[in-house]
Amino acid sequence: MKKFIETIQNIWKIEELRKRIVYTLLLVLVYRVGCFIVLPGIDATLLASLQSSTSEGLVGLLNMFSGGAFGNASIFALGVMPYISASIVVQLLGMFVPYFRKLQMEGEHGRKKINQITRYLTVAILAIQGPAYMAQVHNQIPGAAFVAVNQLGWSNFMFNIVCTLILMGGSMFVMWLGERITDRGIGNGVSLIIMIGIVARLPYALAAEIGEKFTTTNGGPLLLIVELVALFFVFVAAIALVQAVRRVPVQYARRVVGNKQYGGVRQYIPLKINAAGVMPIIFAQALMMLPLLFGRWDATRGLAATLGNYTGFWYNFIFGVLVIIFTYFYTAVTVNPTMMAEDMKKNGGFIPGVKPGKKTVEFLDNIMSRVTLPGSIFLAIIAILPAIAIILGVNNQFASFYGGTSLLILVGVILDTLQQIESYLLMRHYDGLMKTGRLTGRSGM
Repeated sequence: MKKFIETIQNIWKIEELRKRIVYTLLLVLVYRVGCFIVLPGIDATLLASLQSSTSEGLVGLLNMFSGGAFGNASIFALGVMPYISASIVVQLLGMFVPYFRKLQMEGEHGRKKINQITRYLTVAILAIQGPAYMAQVHNQIPGAAFVAVNQLGWSNFMFNIVCTLILMGGSMFVMWLGERITDRGIGNGVSLIIMIGIVARLPYALAAEIGEKFTTTNGGPLLLIVELVALFFVFVAAIALVQAVRRVPVQYARRVVGNKQYGGVRQYIPLKINAAGVMPIIFAQALMMLPLLFGRWDATRGLAATLGNYTGFWYNFIFGVLVIIFTYFYTAVTVNPTMMAEDMKKNGGFIPGVKPGKKTVEFLDNIMSRVTLPGSIFLAIIAILPAIAIILGVNNQFASFYGGTSLLILVGVILDTLQQIESYLLMRHYDGLMKTGRLTGRSGM
């Protein structure tokens, strides 16, 4: 406890770090207030049906990422997910389209161009998602909730156009908040906003779980304690998955530059056990939802019954297999052994016992394939843990924190933020946050 208090005092002593933290908290406060501002012309007291429909499935995941704004018909309902989707598309295009690959290699100029393209693509995605969201609102809440249509005489078309523009402006404003946090605050702003949305749902989920355990005979307080202990161990396991790396030794040959000698130094390439992050789970969830989105089938029979049962064996088996497949696919797209081998060769480095060039590429590719297998299996287990928690009697809302994208995003962003705070402390010659060693975030060692 004393160590913790001293660390807080050291953080507050660093003026730049103090200003960044306060600035971040203020922008987060603005975001959270906006999540409760309902679209103009909608009666906020009649949103119960919309909120209940956004508690499960893929829509429930979107509601969690938006901090409940999706279910509140808020001006921030679409959140930053359109920007995330655009970023993923641009990143994948950089692997296959020469123009985008060239931009990625042009340094700061290329990065600015890519950011500009990403923003334009975000606007295009918002132009599609905005009307789709309004259609969802019209289907879920009663007609009496649309005050602008019923009392002010607006047409549904005009009302939807205005609300779509507001939704687009709200998402772009949230994206701007994330960029401000990245530039002048602490941590990755967009990731931090998603994490805040997830954490904001935790008190409601925990209250629902406590209420269920104390008002029913389903386990009582003892089972609640067991659930919290299990959640702690799952959280620790997720931290291990995020931080785990396989270090490949690289020997740099001796060389002379001017009158200085360099070389004879061994360093390590940290190959992450889970280089794909949460993207395989997101891809797999989206693919599992496609048949239900594009087909109107009987939910009690056939494929719809299989894919609609989130706690069923076949749903989770298929889901886990897809996570493993997408982990290999996304790792192959984002990790380029050929480029790593070329960088080592340019800097006079080589892997001991492995010939430079093609042999080095094959060696790195084999290592990545081997370390990705346990990482993908572990990621698949994390993905299906919420379903296992529901089967064991955990409330649907609280079960989502036992795994999946929410847990991995929560762990990754927390580690990245703490790593940045620790770097400020170490630069000012203060002790870090941990006695056992420096923190490592999603970026590796």
